[in-house]
Amino acid sequence: MTDQNNRQTFEVTEEFEDCRLDKFLSVLYEGQSRTFFQKLIKDGNVMINDQTVTKNSFKVSGDDIISVTVPEVQSLDILPENIPLDILYEDADILVVNKAKGMVVHPSAGHYTGTLVNAVMYHCQNSLSGINGVIRPGIVHRIDKDTTGSLIICKNDTAHTEIAKQIKEHTVIRKYRGIVLGNVKEDTGKIEGLIGRHPVHRKKMAVVETNGKSAVTHYKVIERFQKYTYMEFQLETGRTHQIRVHMASICHPLLGDTVYGPEKQPVKGLEGQTLHAMTIGFIHPSSREYIEIEAPLPAYFKELLAKLK
Repeated sequence: MTDQNNRQTFEVTEEFEDCRLDKFLSVLYEGQSRTFFQKLIKDGNVMINDQTVTKNSFKVSGDDIISVTVPEVQSLDILPENIPLDILYEDADILVVNKAKGMVVHPSAGHYTGTLVNAVMYHCQNSLSGINGVIRPGIVHRIDKDTTGSLIICKNDTAHTEIAKQIKEHTVIRKYRGIVLGNVKEDTGKIEGLIGRHPVHRKKMAVVETNGKSAVTHYKVIERFQKYTYMEFQLETGRTHQIRVHMASICHPLLGDTVYGPEKQPVKGLEGQTLHAMTIGFIHPSSREYIEIEAPLPAYFKELLAKLK
């Protein structure tokens, strides 16, 4: 039920007895992250039985009446920019682009122009999903600044909700290509480990024993060189810096990665990690057909492979 103040009211059913408040809300609103609701709760926008609750960990009970006020969407002050896009696929619901190296996906401190969002706002005009707010219109997932490759942009909220659901359920196929330091012995393998904030270097992620999110990366060797290995990675989950952290955890950091690998890299002139989001596969939100799209390797990556051979 929604009232004139943009407030929605829900009754907690038995199946959610003792569920955390932020988790309960993230289940109700598919396509929104738990982080979104944690901020909503912290800002005093959630009430339980007419009492404001600001603790994300509050345990709900059966028959509780929960009221959620979602603030009005702010006016968008991120400006469209005529930045060329490498478009791999486009229809009325989605856009799949081949993100360039060095391009930030969405605006953040220090990066308010020149981002992928600025580019897609110009290309799509007013046709972008608004679920992730004014800073990330159309953005349902992202890749790092120096990682290249395929990225889905959603043009409406229905498409966004459906693709976000598939990502959450780990049914989206995401395959990457990368070059790592050292010679990986096994032809195939799987890396499992919780990923969370590094206990000392808080801007980095790390494989941790507690307070992390489960992460699974499958890999296979494509070609071995004397000091490097060319590999394919398939994500089962999609945590921040997942491939970079997992490969560093088994002593094979990505070539060019000065954050999780050595500061002094053996190959000069690289701009960050040698990692490319090559293949993405998903069920189309409208046609319900499986679509698989491949982003060709960037020129720098192909030239590097030729040199290593």
